Amino acid sequence: MRILIEDLTFETILGILPHERTTPQRIRIDCAINYVYSDEQFINYADVASEIVRIMNDARFELIETALNVLASALKERFPLIDGLDLSIRKPDILPYCTVGVQQNFSF
Repeated sequence: MRILIEDLTFETILGILPHERTTPQRIRIDCAINYVYSDEQFINYADVASEIVRIMNDARFELIETALNVLASALKERFPLIDGLDLSIRKPDILPYCTVGVQQNFSF
């Protein structure tokens, strides 16, 4: 089974530039989760989305790469059924002419 969470968009502190440390900015997260589904064991996508927002808001990451790795580890710990994860974080407003971000595939 594959759960898709696309365009999870919210404002948070993320970055190393002085204004990024004080002013929340919009970020977009895409997450695809692979796991073995059964009627007795499943992953609630609403819980995953809430956990992503909570982690990002609590941690106030400086590096987007660190945020990506911490999110992957935390999601695997909170939802042990996950056996694979495709995760991306984008900052659509940091540059006026493009969206920047990071993406990685994780296997557990």
